[in-house]
Amino acid sequence: MLLTISTTMPPATDLGYLLHKNPSRAQVFTLKFGTAHVFYTDADDTRCTACLLVDVDPVHLVRGKEKASGGLLDQYVNDRPFAASSFLSVAIGDVFSTALQGRCRDKPELAGRSIPLTAHLPVVPARRGGADFLRSLFEPLGYQVELTPIPLDERFPAWGDSACFSLTLTAEKRIQELLSHLYVLVPVLDNDKHYWVGGDEVDKLLRHGGDWLAHHPEKGKITRRYLRHKWSLARDALARLEIIEEEGTEETADAAADEAVTAQGDPSEKAASSISEEEAVVEAPLSLNEIRQREVLAVLQESCAESVVDLGCGDGKLLVRLIREKRLKRGVGLDVSSRALEIAEARLRLDRLHPSVRERITLLHGALTYRDARIEGFDAATVIEVIEHLEPNRLAAFERVLFDCTRPRLAVVTTPNVEYNVRFSFLPEGKLRHSDHRFEWDRRQFRDWCNRMAEQHGYTVTLRPVGPDDPEVGPPTQMAVFERSEQ
Repeated sequence: MLLTISTTMPPATDLGYLLHKNPSRAQVFTLKFGTAHVFYTDADDTRCTACLLVDVDPVHLVRGKEKASGGLLDQYVNDRPFAASSFLSVAIGDVFSTALQGRCRDKPELAGRSIPLTAHLPVVPARRGGADFLRSLFEPLGYQVELTPIPLDERFPAWGDSACFSLTLTAEKRIQELLSHLYVLVPVLDNDKHYWVGGDEVDKLLRHGGDWLAHHPEKGKITRRYLRHKWSLARDALARLEIIEEEGTEETADAAADEAVTAQGDPSEKAASSISEEEAVVEAPLSLNEIRQREVLAVLQESCAESVVDLGCGDGKLLVRLIREKRLKRGVGLDVSSRALEIAEARLRLDRLHPSVRERITLLHGALTYRDARIEGFDAATVIEVIEHLEPNRLAAFERVLFDCTRPRLAVVTTPNVEYNVRFSFLPEGKLRHSDHRFEWDRRQFRDWCNRMAEQHGYTVTLRPVGPDDPEVGPPTQMAVFERSEQ
């Protein structure tokens, strides 16, 4: 199997420094399943092309230890030697390990630069999903995708095309970005791995994909395929990713965290008792989602609420924090997605909790636009990043459910601030933060809605910023705290 990487950045031969491979000589590397060759077909100031040729020994795969790993390696004739698969991913990790880590020893400034890159894979399998699936993986990452179907047999055109394509990706990227995308997504294309998949694969996925996978529209499918449909591992990976679609690049999230921590002081003491080590990626900075969760939790703590219903609880991030609050006597999560509730149940580990703790938490399946007696009579209700997913013509129904039916003493509502979208470099102008958002309000629209709700339903309301409060466009998230007026 073959991977070529080309650049036209002058001097183009700097690609050799980035890949830590000298363009003037060919190199050979021994792998467990064969050999890898690195050589250059172009190497001058205007264009440089590095080639990684992986020579897989199919006979060794059938007879060797890999046969028992669960891969499709039980026949001497197979597509492993030429179709891109997890073998190529392993070769990238071994041969280009320095570049994959984002380091460049001789010219360290190059590692952080985006340069014009073209990657070509002559044969990639797409047995499930075809061309549309290939595009859905790479186009959201900013690549121009060129696909050429590969016929079953050129001598017999009537036989039609195979399930494989020739794939070319073009974009301005850091070399580490390109390699990490290929490292994660090539096994996803193959929908298989030649080695045993265990818990360490979750760590590997987070290490190489955590900074871009969190806001990828196909993150669920990517995670499941990468982990060979092992649902327990996939749930763990999705939980640890701390998925939040409105986060942009890692730099944007880092900046938001740094500024928020500077403004708030060190939050570690404030919420240490309510955050488990398993919820955060080791040594990761605070994400916007983490800041939002802590802000909401702080409001609930200030209110001394003993019962909380989380409307649109999703995968249970807030409930994990609430369950550690000794004051909480009753916590309920309601969501319309059965799949989200399954993830929440796994995240909460309800089956392992002591009965005295387990009886305090309940997960309910239900819609937010219909009256439900099960969510009435609570001290507090939280609605975190939910209203923007509702159709505008259903918003009035939700308002009645929250303020007239549920009618908590305290209600906390957060939603994106559309004005802040210009600060996300990855987001095209005029684009909402997520494809499922039906609207996003600016600060005036949110303020007007909050004031109208408070006046109509007998509440007072206080608006608070979440994240860095930009002097021009405001915070990334808006939060409203509604308190029911005394009758």
